[in-house]
Amino acid sequence: MGKRRWWVPVLTAMAVTATLPAPATATGVSPTSTTAASTDEAITDPIPEDPIRSRLGLVLEEYVQLPESEATPPATDPRLIRHNRINFIGEVPDESGRMYVPDLNGPLYLVDDADQHVYLDFAERFEHFFSGRGMGSGFGFVTFHPEFADNGVFYTVHSENEEAIENEEPTYPNQPNSVVQSVVTEWTADDPTSNEFTGTQREIFRFGFATYIHAVQQIDFNTTAKPGDEDYGLLYLAVGDGGLGVRSDVAQEMDNPAGKILRIDPAGTDGPNGQYGIPAANPFVDTADALGEIYAIGMRDPHRFTWDPEGDHAMYLGHIGQHAIEAVYEVQAGDDFGWSRREGNYEYRREDQCYLYPLPENDAEFGYVYPVAAYDHDPPANWPCDSDSGHAISGGQVYRGTDLPRLRGKYIFGDLVDGKVFYTEVDEMRRGEERAPLHELRLFDTDGNRLRMTDFVGDGRVDLRFGIDSNRDLYLLAKSNGTIWRVVDTRQGPGSEVTGRVQQNLVAHYDFEYPFAVDGARESDLGSSNTLLTLINGGEDMRVADGAFPGSNNAIQVGQIDPENAGNDDWKAGIWDDGPEGVASFDAFNGTEGATVMGWFKMTGENPAPDSNTTDPDDYYNAVGLAGILSGTSDGHEVRALLELIDVDGELRLVALGRRIDGGASQTFAASQDWRELLPQDEWVHLAATFDYTRGTMALYRNGKPLRGFYTNPGDPWEVDGTGTSATNPRGLKIGGSFPQNDRERNPCDCRMDSLMFLDTAASGATIAQQYRRFLHH
Repeated sequence: MGKRRWWVPVLTAMAVTATLPAPATATGVSPTSTTAASTDEAITDPIPEDPIRSRLGLVLEEYVQLPESEATPPATDPRLIRHNRINFIGEVPDESGRMYVPDLNGPLYLVDDADQHVYLDFAERFEHFFSGRGMGSGFGFVTFHPEFADNGVFYTVHSENEEAIENEEPTYPNQPNSVVQSVVTEWTADDPTSNEFTGTQREIFRFGFATYIHAVQQIDFNTTAKPGDEDYGLLYLAVGDGGLGVRSDVAQEMDNPAGKILRIDPAGTDGPNGQYGIPAANPFVDTADALGEIYAIGMRDPHRFTWDPEGDHAMYLGHIGQHAIEAVYEVQAGDDFGWSRREGNYEYRREDQCYLYPLPENDAEFGYVYPVAAYDHDPPANWPCDSDSGHAISGGQVYRGTDLPRLRGKYIFGDLVDGKVFYTEVDEMRRGEERAPLHELRLFDTDGNRLRMTDFVGDGRVDLRFGIDSNRDLYLLAKSNGTIWRVVDTRQGPGSEVTGRVQQNLVAHYDFEYPFAVDGARESDLGSSNTLLTLINGGEDMRVADGAFPGSNNAIQVGQIDPENAGNDDWKAGIWDDGPEGVASFDAFNGTEGATVMGWFKMTGENPAPDSNTTDPDDYYNAVGLAGILSGTSDGHEVRALLELIDVDGELRLVALGRRIDGGASQTFAASQDWRELLPQDEWVHLAATFDYTRGTMALYRNGKPLRGFYTNPGDPWEVDGTGTSATNPRGLKIGGSFPQNDRERNPCDCRMDSLMFLDTAASGATIAQQYRRFLHH
């Protein structure tokens, strides 16, 4: 079986046990509307519109891969155990062309024409350096003074441990029971041209946080400010809420730095510790009981900020949300983004972690500033509503370069977890107006192959970041494999691989290009049901680099593992819920008048497989499982619509097998042609089975063409009466073998599968033929 590493889990790995997890039942207030008119009506889908899938794509060329690194102390959280933890790339402002790259685990690299040097190592430099817990702990960021070439000055932020908290005086009182401190340091290099630091240092800011999350993220200078400008030489600090905002108003409190953007003058001395100054133009300098350093408030986790080098030089912030909204804000002096009373454009309630609520009628009185662009998490239907669904914005850059004209005027950013890359048009990001539309960019390698970031890194969790150089060239970097890519071109990609006719009835679609970033043993659904598919027993190792059609890069491998023992270890996939409501997200199949099961299949091993439930080595199963929709009362085997190989009068045949009424009889339509001709070994074949429950008809298709066949059961076993199936939700899907609850072995398929689709209609032959052609020529 082919193996490819795809995933490092975000949470504790959820092992596949004898029973697959049932769709979660949300706690808290039950939602009643997605467009609620009352503030007591929860919103389940705050941003219903999905990002627009653009045909525009970035061409990525590998720039450099930096060395492996480890956390201090050694990490136990899998999210921190990566190739390394590089988190930005920028250019040293001295016209040398050298690029700088901080690694949260300690090293600061200088890269010159892909030749790398460790300039300074924080793990070695600081006795109390800490990077072993928390996504942002460690050497977080570095920024160079705009006059670095002359003065050799640069600034960094890093984390220190509890021993430092006991012995070091903070700039402002630490959060109660702090466990980690963020420390901002000024460095002065003896020789700014050297590739290894020697010189002096002084601490200018220190603050402690009560959890290991949401500390100081980015620190930076306004790169658009010129000598003589008010903002020139002032240092911005993006300070998180320390993880306390979910249960407090800390981000709204003006007497502490948490949940704020600060602006300080590192050359001044009138700050509380005398190590920096407070700019007189800061918005709260004259506000009683407010810190003069505060530039903007109301933030949970201000991740990355940047300035547009043209126009009004707007400052844009990528802000990581709590449970639903990832947002881009335009930041101006004195802004309040509302956390933790607001998340995005919605009311956040601490007592209800699952949902957001409409804004109150008097919202304008509070003066909150709302995002200029945003997307929501859309957690899978069968994933706990109060669990991490694997989304966090990675703030990006405004492209104003000249080499890539199709990118000009676009703010390019992404999701740091799943690696999707987005853009918005800067001239559509307007404060106080409708959010700018989001577009998802395609990605290509330099050979023209369309890939996703998960393909570039070989992992379902990407840990994506963005950077830029003095020519405004864009860079993408990933912790998962420690690689940096430069955007060297753009190109137009093909259209969607799914036709419009199929899309309108596509309940579930798994193309195995979208591993669920939180759990690599799950596959994300591209259909309307948004239901996770579980890769049973093999988990992430079931994904293989083998595409059935142009543009497909991955498939899954299913099959028998140990034919001599009924050990319940066969590789298969499925969804299972034997609760009274079945799989609620599959309600499109409740009473449906038709169904279609189709996908790509390639036989790769022995089929049918030896029967592991008997001791006779010559005993083989009498069926080979492909894919099907279970009935509403299924024990994991009875199906509503099934594509499979089964024994028909002593001969294995490709069949469509369906059941209209729960517990009722099934009907089978069998292909006349030998199955071995229909599914030759090691050859990708597209198969489809359709089921019209109102007329009692079925059909089979191979590579877009109908197959001749016959019904195996005489009469009317479906009891056709002109209506659809039973008024129950299916209990799930089974793929590659029987019983997706994984309590027994039967009918494995030693094969690969790609782009499996489940429709709530009996698709016409023309629709299936069009979809087959689309796969090959989209």
